Amino acid sequence: MKNINNTNNATEIKQSLRKEIALLKQTYEAEDLHMLSQKIIHKIEQTQEFANAKCILAYYSFPGEVVTHGFIEKYVSKKKIILPVVQKDKLVLKVYTGPDDLKLSAYGIHEPTGEEFLDYDQIDLAIIPGKVFDRCLNRIGRGKGYYDRLLPKLNSYFMGICYSFQLKNEIPVEAHDIPMNCIISQNEIIV
Repeated sequence: MKNINNTNNATEIKQSLRKEIALLKQTYEAEDLHMLSQKIIHKIEQTQEFANAKCILAYYSFPGEVVTHGFIEKYVSKKKIILPVVQKDKLVLKVYTGPDDLKLSAYGIHEPTGEEFLDYDQIDLAIIPGKVFDRCLNRIGRGKGYYDRLLPKLNSYFMGICYSFQLKNEIPVEAHDIPMNCIISQNEIIV
């Protein structure tokens, strides 16, 4: 969709899409989502962007998101892994060193406890979750704007990851929305 001038309308459409995807997600068993996640991770591993990346911003998934735990553990000794931590209204980045480095946040997300990572230019690849994506490389998040505020600070390749049922042909785009460089589902890579 083209940029939407009526912010209220865009907000309503985005909220409706979030609810639609949440209902779809409930039709899948956790094991099925885990299997689909493994296919998505395999596709990530096949990209040149991943192969070339020395420093990766990822996320430690919680139920319903593309599962990233195994991916993070597999590569923590081979690449620098950076994970976001929610602090008030922003994402603070921290270096991940291993599972002993995690604590459960108030949001139910496992987050690293180490020092803040501030060298954003070092991040080669950012693997970004979302609620809904489209074939024009746009993303809808949870609605709090965490990634909308973080992504403009990065000069990395933005890789959105999602299940195929989270993918639409077009979604509303507002001025603050940052497009991805590619989107990977279990079925395809969109560039």
